[in-house]
Amino acid sequence: MNRSESSTRNEINRKAVVAKGVVRVTRLGQSGFHLKTDSGQIVIDPYLSDSLTKKYADTNNPHLRMSPIVFPPSRLTQVDLLLVSHKHSDHFDPETSPAILEASPSGRLILPASLVDHALTMNIARDRLIPLNAGEVFKQGPWTIRAVPSAHETLDVDKDGRHFFLGYVVEIETQAGIFRGYHSGDSLAYDGLETWLGTQAFDVLFLPINGRDPRRGVPGNMNAREAVALAAKVRPRFLVPHHYDMFTFNCAPIEDFEAEAKALPDGVSSVVLDLGVPWDVEIKP
Repeated sequence: MNRSESSTRNEINRKAVVAKGVVRVTRLGQSGFHLKTDSGQIVIDPYLSDSLTKKYADTNNPHLRMSPIVFPPSRLTQVDLLLVSHKHSDHFDPETSPAILEASPSGRLILPASLVDHALTMNIARDRLIPLNAGEVFKQGPWTIRAVPSAHETLDVDKDGRHFFLGYVVEIETQAGIFRGYHSGDSLAYDGLETWLGTQAFDVLFLPINGRDPRRGVPGNMNAREAVALAAKVRPRFLVPHHYDMFTFNCAPIEDFEAEAKALPDGVSSVVLDLGVPWDVEIKP
């Protein structure tokens, strides 16, 4: 079990130099991550506001924050690609995603094709959208993004067969080689997921661990044991958990994950990232 370490917190801005052949990963909270190389940066599922706390303040399901906002979304400047996995506001936040795109005028938004109309209601310009369905691929510069279906309980699609929930295989070309990561969004470890991921080696799997509990009143995800089991089959270099410490009603003890991660096979390490603390992944040729 490793934990991220850094002498400087929140090294997000473009001026922070990243060595060639390194992908710098920073956890933003809930399922949000920032990935940066010497040639650019992407953000996945950022939730950097209190929009849900405000929305549910006077209801029977208050969304009380357990972790702080690491920094305002306006600080994420010069982002090349913003990826969102599905409609839920802790992944596609109406206060976070538009603010990042405003701060990054050349940045574009990758999202499920089923959510284009929803994005337009956020006043995000259509020409900044890159809609994908499961199996589709987008390439730009060093980035290759492949959409994978996610099952936030089930593999739901709209009337045109477009998935509501996606995960993303992210490939980044560096001078040292290709970084390959998989961010599940919200998902169970459903039958067929390994086939969608393919046989190429992964550096990092980013998987949820909050599990399922009908009493929460929200769709579920894989739990710590299921995330570890998937990583044991796929065998990435690293397994990074997410979706466990944002809201008091929908969380999971990180200690449970740490205990389950002891069963990972040789060659697969678990890494628990502290909020806002960069973690450098060296790319192996």
